[in-house]
Amino acid sequence: MSEALRELGEYIGNTVGEAVAGQDIIRDELILNVAPKYLVRVLTFLRDDANCLFQQLLTIAGVDFPEREKRFEVVYILLSLRHNQRIRVRVAAGESEAVPTATGVFASANWFEREVWDLYGVWFSDHPDLRRLLSDYGFEGHALRKDFPLTGYVELRYDDEQKRVVYEPVKLTQEFRNFDFLSPWEGMTTLPGDEKVGKN
Repeated sequence: MSEALRELGEYIGNTVGEAVAGQDIIRDELILNVAPKYLVRVLTFLRDDANCLFQQLLTIAGVDFPEREKRFEVVYILLSLRHNQRIRVRVAAGESEAVPTATGVFASANWFEREVWDLYGVWFSDHPDLRRLLSDYGFEGHALRKDFPLTGYVELRYDDEQKRVVYEPVKLTQEFRNFDFLSPWEGMTTLPGDEKVGKN
């Protein structure tokens, strides 16, 4: 299987040239690294070329690597029923860098790109309807970014007096505990049964 994938990778690399910056085979799956400006060209080639025929877009996923210069990866997973193969196309993008929309190549990219925008904040240029998909329209931030606070910024609740849903800043209902390390319960250095450890 990996030999066939290696040949396919060489064929794609030789045909599209500099559009594919690199490729890997991981767990019997070919992965192409593509710059954003070449994305539409590569996806169109993979869909239409007789040796590829990756005509189904299974999903688009976002990945956040905050330590990288280009923080986000957008991963397109394609399926070729004709050749019984899958392929991944990875695009790296910075926080302020737009990725071209794939809706002109695969109509199903519409909601996948909206989801990635909603949860990661990756902007897709020329998208026909780029708006939030899973979170509320008034939601602040992008919930799957690694720097998004675990408690969020606002909380949503129904107010009986106003008879409507209201947003309020997040309030932690439980105060942080102050630990008393001199207490026999909180300051124990040895748990019952541990006194046997280390004795021969």
